[in-house]
Amino acid sequence: MKRRDFFKGAAVAAGAIALGANKQALAAPAVVKKTRELRMVTTWPKGFPGVGTGAQRLADAITAMSDGAITIKLYSAGELVPALESFDAVSNGTADMYHGAEYYWQGKSKAFNFFTAVPFGHTANENDAWLNYGGGQALWDELSAQFNIKGFAAGNTGVQMAGWYNKEINTTEDYQGLKIRMPGLGGEVLSHLGAASVTMAGGDIFPALQSGTIDATEWIGPWNDLAMGFYKVAKFYYYPGFHEPGSTLSAGINKTVWDSLSTSEQALIAHACASANNNMLAEYNANNGDALNTLVTQHKVQLRRMSDDILKAIADASSDVLASVAATDDATRKVYDSFMDFRKKAYGWNALSEFAFAAARRLDKQLGA
Repeated sequence: MKRRDFFKGAAVAAGAIALGANKQALAAPAVVKKTRELRMVTTWPKGFPGVGTGAQRLADAITAMSDGAITIKLYSAGELVPALESFDAVSNGTADMYHGAEYYWQGKSKAFNFFTAVPFGHTANENDAWLNYGGGQALWDELSAQFNIKGFAAGNTGVQMAGWYNKEINTTEDYQGLKIRMPGLGGEVLSHLGAASVTMAGGDIFPALQSGTIDATEWIGPWNDLAMGFYKVAKFYYYPGFHEPGSTLSAGINKTVWDSLSTSEQALIAHACASANNNMLAEYNANNGDALNTLVTQHKVQLRRMSDDILKAIADASSDVLASVAATDDATRKVYDSFMDFRKKAYGWNALSEFAFAAARRLDKQLGA
């Protein structure tokens, strides 16, 4: 074969192959990326530090982790539904997800309280341990499924403050007739001591305290309380937050929507919620100290520790309230028994570890001992 004929034939063959490849490429159908938008409602004011921004961070994380296949559109309190109607909106499909606190739904079942916080209950670390390794999540799933919802831990504010008061609380008698915003079972405990407890969304608290509709309020802790401006209308700031020692916040997903997701999509959302849970707690722990210093030094807030006598009376009332809640129905009793059994085990270890170390660290002269 002549050299010229060889190269001519090779060129023709190569052209034929390229033409065939192009025809195949042209014939192949375009791959259309499937996308899905889910609506998330929240119980938080728009853009509010910690809880509000944490909800947005969760929404953004799911969108990013799915590479846009699942996009989450967030609606703050009141934008799509009122804050405390978020549960019903997700249950009936008006919205697909909520970010809130389970104790807001105690009107549906008293058992929901245990998945946020109860008086003298779990710390943040203890509640995570109970949910993930102590049977708590399975009980939560069982409870929420009755309302067509799948719930996840998706935030934690840590130990809260006992609240803002327009007068000093020196004895339990000072609770008589006191109007205080405190949701969940903490409010019921103070009602046993003579207070009048009310539940209201975060955005309604300041004007109620300012107008005298309420005499006191708890919210979260220094970082958020500074942002709310409570120091402008109340000067007595009490601790410790007996009612919420480690408040788990939640993402609830319409169960019909949840069941329609693929295994990988469900895993993605579960991991995004776990990350949000850890990130929020870290953020609160990073900001509360500086905020407390600002409240005390710049705004002259009067920091007060509740006396041991008052705390003992509150602890006794808490035991009574929790026992009465447990008697509500079999489902609540089941959650209560699991929670309280785990609390006892966790306390035994933490008394020798976290709590003992915290007491020992007080002796370090660099920390002011």
